[in-house]
Amino acid sequence: MSDLTFSKYPFLAELGLEEDNTGCFDGSSWTANGEVVTSYNPATGEPIARVKTASVEDYDRCVSAMEVAQKSWRTMTAPARGEIVRQVGEELRKHLQALGSLVSLEMGKIVPEGVGEVQEFVDICDYAVGLSRALTGAVVPSERPGHFMMENWNPLGLVGVITAFNFPVAVYGWNIAISLICGNSNIWKGAPTTNLVTVAVAKIMARVFERNGLPGAVCSMVTGGADIGQKISEDKRLTLVSFTGSTKVGKMVSATVAGRLGKCLLELGGNNAIIVHEDAQLDLAVRSVLFASVGTAGQRCTTCRRLYVHESVYDKVITGLTAAYGSVKIGDPLEEGTLCGPVHTQAGVQMFKDGVARIKEMGGKVLVGGEVVDRPGNFVQPTLVEISPDAACVQEEIFLPILYVMKYKTLDEAIEYNNSVPQGLSSSLFTQNQMNIFRWTSAEGSDCGIVNANIPTNGAEIGCGFGGNKETGWGREAGSDSWKQYMRRSACTINYTDKLPLAQGINFGN
Repeated sequence: MSDLTFSKYPFLAELGLEEDNTGCFDGSSWTANGEVVTSYNPATGEPIARVKTASVEDYDRCVSAMEVAQKSWRTMTAPARGEIVRQVGEELRKHLQALGSLVSLEMGKIVPEGVGEVQEFVDICDYAVGLSRALTGAVVPSERPGHFMMENWNPLGLVGVITAFNFPVAVYGWNIAISLICGNSNIWKGAPTTNLVTVAVAKIMARVFERNGLPGAVCSMVTGGADIGQKISEDKRLTLVSFTGSTKVGKMVSATVAGRLGKCLLELGGNNAIIVHEDAQLDLAVRSVLFASVGTAGQRCTTCRRLYVHESVYDKVITGLTAAYGSVKIGDPLEEGTLCGPVHTQAGVQMFKDGVARIKEMGGKVLVGGEVVDRPGNFVQPTLVEISPDAACVQEEIFLPILYVMKYKTLDEAIEYNNSVPQGLSSSLFTQNQMNIFRWTSAEGSDCGIVNANIPTNGAEIGCGFGGNKETGWGREAGSDSWKQYMRRSACTINYTDKLPLAQGINFGN
């Protein structure tokens, strides 16, 4: 008798999953020859189902199929490709609750966040459909009579996408929806601990392409470990590699891709800060900090990890946060009312223990939490720590629900603290003073890629380009002009006369 808990969750079958699944799709067949990996429920530690992962040979087969598929896919008009993305969005809508529940089950975030993540994929599909009719270039005046100059955009070709465990659906969605309308064929490697989500999403994509008689290799998928990730980084056939993960691994991916002069799009660590100024609406600030620091059990790249509070309101904010943290229900993410689910793995629990111990060694004082929850699964207490802004640990991202809280005297000092870390993803200032807000968003303000006012650091919409600066990697995904990452630009000059005037007035004889 199987010890798997697959049968307990009917939504798995709705998504086309089984107790044993194939973790490689080359566009025409589901075939994998790698090791079998079991997916576990982080809330209970119980096994859910198994996935046979891809081998390096399987990966090569997928990319070869992509090369063939790309020849026809790139010739479709962008609006026609947008119609396929529209259908992907519709298919996702049909399975919104089931796929969101799977994210909750396998990753560990609460159901509203899991469903919200799938909704984000739907939203980017809607955005991409409109964008497919607006991939505009530029017409530029030529100094040469009888000449026409323009900038033109064409597909890059083959794209590799490597995503992380914390957003196993949305980050792929940001990449694939835009890359598809831009005319690229793609291969996706999800995190090895969220293989079921990867397979389920790949099945949705495959159905849409099959229904339209299009080559499924445009959306190829492989599961696996570091060997597959290394292969993607090294593969000269892939013009662009989009990587989401830790700064440490991102630096290695970047170096490998740069070594072959490929393009790299990086979404790496974020050591994000909220500043609560003396004139802030404190209730709004406390509620925002709670979501920003506890949501997804502190495992968002945009999670608030540093809180700087003006000394005049410090005690009030700490009192409010202490009460708010005490009201958080920790439990099974599939249960209604839960606000904080488990961390994703047992390794995360050990990191939490080690992190709290190190914080105490550096003089940090635990105000709330700081303990592992005594129950099955990977549960820890959301933790609030009072510490010096000069402590070394404040410079580092700890991917857990641990929030450092510190005092400051002036806004200048707070901005300096915000900008003092190597990472530069998200930041937010709470103030009712418009002069402060505009300074915060100016060249003298936050150096992050996301600069908010009076909202949390997390929960970004898809309309703007998402990404960060400094060691966060400088990448931008989703909205705005992020589509340019997935295309190649050509400067085109057309002579429509029988004369040959040269630029800069050069005379080169007759």
